Amino acid sequence: MNESEKLRIDKYLWAIRIFKTRSLAADACKGGKVKLDGHNVKPASVVKVGEVYSVQKGIERKIIKVTGLLDKRMDAPTAVLYYEDLTPPSETPRHMSVFTSPVFTRDRGTGRPTKKDRRTLDDLRDSGD
Repeated sequence: MNESEKLRIDKYLWAIRIFKTRSLAADACKGGKVKLDGHNVKPASVVKVGEVYSVQKGIERKIIKVTGLLDKRMDAPTAVLYYEDLTPPSETPRHMSVFTSPVFTRDRGTGRPTKKDRRTLDDLRDSGD
C-alpha cells in the first residue's frame, strides 16, 4: 500500500460528514464510539475499502461500509458515494425517540379547528402516552 492509499479513520469520518470537525471524530475514536469488528479503533487507524465500522454519535448509531477513500471534505451528495449506510431502519433516531407524537393534518381550506375539534385533537395526543 503506498502513501496515497493510507487514510486515517478520524480524517475519513470527517470527510464523509459523519462528524462536523476532525477533532470530534478523533475524540469519538478515543472514547470508544467507533468500532471495527467490535473492537475500539484509534484515530490513527488506517481505513481500508470494504471494512464495516460502527459509529455511535449521541443516541444515533450508524453502521457504515467503506466503499471508497475520501481524504478531503466534499459536499454531502459527493460524500455519500464513498460509504454505504448499513444501519437498520429500526435504529434510526426517528424510531428511537420517545417524544414523537402523531402529526395531525387538516385539509386545505377547512379553516381553523373549532373548540370541539381542538379538544378532540388534545385527547388523541394524550391517549398516545
